[in-house]
Amino acid sequence: MKKIFVLLFLILSVFELPGIIKRTTAAGSPGVDKLRVTYVKLPLNVPTVLVKHFGWLEKEFQKQGVSVEWFEITSGAKQTQALAAGSIDIASVVSSTAAIAARANGMELKIVSVFARAPRAFNVVAIDSAIKSVTDLKGKKVAGPKGSLLNQTLFAVLIKNGLRPEDVDYVNMPDSQALAALVAGSVDAALIAGPTVPKAETQGARIIANGEGLVKGLIVTAVRESFLKQNADLVKLYLQVQGKALAFMKENPEQTFMIVADETGLSVDDVRRMYPWYDFDPSINSSDMDDLADTQDFLVESGMLANPTNIKSLVEDMTR
Repeated sequence: MKKIFVLLFLILSVFELPGIIKRTTAAGSPGVDKLRVTYVKLPLNVPTVLVKHFGWLEKEFQKQGVSVEWFEITSGAKQTQALAAGSIDIASVVSSTAAIAARANGMELKIVSVFARAPRAFNVVAIDSAIKSVTDLKGKKVAGPKGSLLNQTLFAVLIKNGLRPEDVDYVNMPDSQALAALVAGSVDAALIAGPTVPKAETQGARIIANGEGLVKGLIVTAVRESFLKQNADLVKLYLQVQGKALAFMKENPEQTFMIVADETGLSVDDVRRMYPWYDFDPSINSSDMDDLADTQDFLVESGMLANPTNIKSLVEDMTR
């Protein structure tokens, strides 16, 4: 089955998706003329927004004779598919659930850094005043995207409060649709992330739980494994440019908020409020590895993953 899966993406890469443009260096080794990177602004991907806003990636890679092309692919699954097809080289912002599922299904990718840890960004919300806590969700309809970090957050908060995942009637839908269903009264609670939270609050929703202390909400940067083997120096350069954004964020917080608000369409106040929800330290620590293992366990237990992958083989920390 894995061979068929991989073959399908190879076919897609030939007929639907553009591949990498290759050249030969003076030394005769394969090189890259163009770096293809995904651009994901939301839920609040501040470093990537700054890098693109200031053109830092283009400036640094031009010195290496490499141009940069951005692809707005927001779905984690579609990013990993594009990696497998050779259509992109770096998935800049992808959930740990998507990266693990892709690797387990035979896709050649490596997690090279953490993009963010954001447990407070993943929330369970309700409108009904009778639902005051997670325990009140027993027997209720809860809507959110299945197999996602939001779904994992729900599992964790249910277990913490003495409930089982099967104690709620789970309805699979994107978080934007989940909020609409909640407002319409067709579900009792919704799983929402990032900027959807203040939007939900304006419509009467309240946060009854989030992932803090339970899950890391781990978002990562992933690279096609063959690209990494041949171009480790370019991957390191990409991460160094991300580091430039981190330094700018620390030194210029208010300017950062204004830039991100302008690029995302959020208010400056909403950006300022949500900014502390995110830890953008890119290094991969032992706690992150434990969280990746826990996330894979969740995917298996929820029926989303049949064949677990070796977590250690999935990760190659390029920030060191």
